[in-house]
Amino acid sequence: MNAALLKIGEVAEHVGLSLRTVRYYEEMGLVEPERRSDGGFRLYAEAQVDRLELIKHMKPLGFSVQEMRDLLDARDGGDAVSAARLEAFAEDAARRCAELREQLARAEAFAATLREAIR
Repeated sequence: MNAALLKIGEVAEHVGLSLRTVRYYEEMGLVEPERRSDGGFRLYAEAQVDRLELIKHMKPLGFSVQEMRDLLDARDGGDAVSAARLEAFAEDAARRCAELREQLARAEAFAATLREAIR
């Protein structure tokens, strides 16, 4: 992405989220537009787009809005305490990924059972 500011629709398309979702994350305090245009349009810089990308990756792992906020605060902190918090989030994300892999394995086994029943 270039250094130009993007309107909310451009950001939503770039990140792969709906306008409604971007607005929701703004309402929840997870992301703020860099500024507004003279006409009142939300304008986002690369930093806000990066935040939305990170949020998008957290959502399928089941992180709550508060956990997302905490992780973003830790990422933005840049100190030893923040680094320790990020490590804890990394461990939590790894655990959640393992749980998702287990769920997927069970779902695939179920689908195979159904295919066998059809034969």
